[in-house]
Amino acid sequence: MTTPQMFDERYRAVSARDRRFDGQFVTAVRTTGIYCRPSCPARTPKPQNVDFYPTSAAAHEAGFRACKRCLPDAAPGSPQWDARGDTAARAMRLIQAGVVDREGVAGLARRLGYSERHLGRLLGDELGAGPLALARAQRAHTARLLLTDTDLSASDVAFAAGFASVRQFNDTVREVFGVTPSDLRARGARHRVAGTAGAITLALPVREPFDVGGVFAWMAPRSLAGVEESDAASFARTLRLAHGSAWFRVHRADRLILTAHLEDLRDLGALVSIVRRLFDLDADPHAIDGALRQHAELAPLVAETPGIRVPGAADPHEMLMRAMVGQQISVAAARTHLSRLADALGDRIRIAGAERILFPTSAQIASRGHEVLRGPAKRVQAIIGAAEALAAGDLVLTEADDAGEQRRALLAMPGIGAWTADYVRMRVAHDPDVLLPGDLVLRQGAALAGAPADPAPLAAWAERLAPWRSYASAHFWSRALAARPLTKGP
Repeated sequence: MTTPQMFDERYRAVSARDRRFDGQFVTAVRTTGIYCRPSCPARTPKPQNVDFYPTSAAAHEAGFRACKRCLPDAAPGSPQWDARGDTAARAMRLIQAGVVDREGVAGLARRLGYSERHLGRLLGDELGAGPLALARAQRAHTARLLLTDTDLSASDVAFAAGFASVRQFNDTVREVFGVTPSDLRARGARHRVAGTAGAITLALPVREPFDVGGVFAWMAPRSLAGVEESDAASFARTLRLAHGSAWFRVHRADRLILTAHLEDLRDLGALVSIVRRLFDLDADPHAIDGALRQHAELAPLVAETPGIRVPGAADPHEMLMRAMVGQQISVAAARTHLSRLADALGDRIRIAGAERILFPTSAQIASRGHEVLRGPAKRVQAIIGAAEALAAGDLVLTEADDAGEQRRALLAMPGIGAWTADYVRMRVAHDPDVLLPGDLVLRQGAALAGAPADPAPLAAWAERLAPWRSYASAHFWSRALAARPLTKGP
């Protein structure tokens, strides 16, 4: 429900055409039947003619069509789905990952622990639309992106976006956007990105400022041979997806560009969702920077690196394995161990013109990890035990987990302590409010910034940074690593 105060704040944002709010809500105009992003260049409607909706699906369910001028679904996604940890936010993460398309509403409800009816009521109350409508809006968004940014045929676009038939795709595009797919393609031709033969190339919407160089710098020393490639201006890797393997590359030109090779086009929507989380593209840098710069210790760091991001995880199971292998050893040592593990156990695929490696599954590590893993016997057994639990389904780890429940489940596993559980919570659940006071490099960065360096005082001091302690952690890591070579952290 939009309160009078919220209405006034949103109307001011619309009147100012403030791009910072794009993706956080849509503006529906009753006199035209159109909904827009807040920064739409059209004339500002009168307040008595305006309704605000939390999602485009809610606006569409209320009978509005997407604006052809501002394309509201082309904005970055809402930062709420990461900042919030409630059921609605977790459901949105799963819908964006394609769960409804693959498993239906029943699968979504099962993953969240609710009946279909109760989940429908909850999402209707919170987001203004039920699971099917939200998934339909997600498919329409993917279809629009492919029509405007690629030369894929209409039938390929339909199935890549998750539609069951070309007819369903045509009907949805006409209903949501008010034009045919061919008209939508013609309107978006000027946005098209020069592509690579055999690949899908898309421009990814981003909220600025965006410290993309910092994300690339984080990934480069952690990239695993054969699985990943990274340098100061790009990152690439292989992935296992629901319908087959994929390889993607992200680089920064005038825009952030994704180039993807997929064995099955149906995985494209899920891949885009993974990349957005991996690069933290839906974060709200204005809110985060604005809050952190209020603290004297962090103000210079925010000024030096505006728009810092917290990298997500390409695969939750892989992230746990990487964290467990990397705990208490250097980045270089962890990279060596993990590259050896991938080389020995990972599947070889030929994709994007080269032979590449898929990071091994939990089942592969559980079965043969003892042949490859090195180190103290208890640590090796803990890693294999976690892999066995993941492979058997006894330990469930997804991007849509409740962060607190995920932490408790991880801490219950032998060999997983607070540092590992919290690090995984930061990267997999994308909890924005995690501090790792036991992390040596983080504490060194905190000390350099003028914050306490010892774990307990640092944790107490950092309580004032909620709910953005993950981003404060990123600043502390960055500060420490700018002062000396990288030594610790997975």
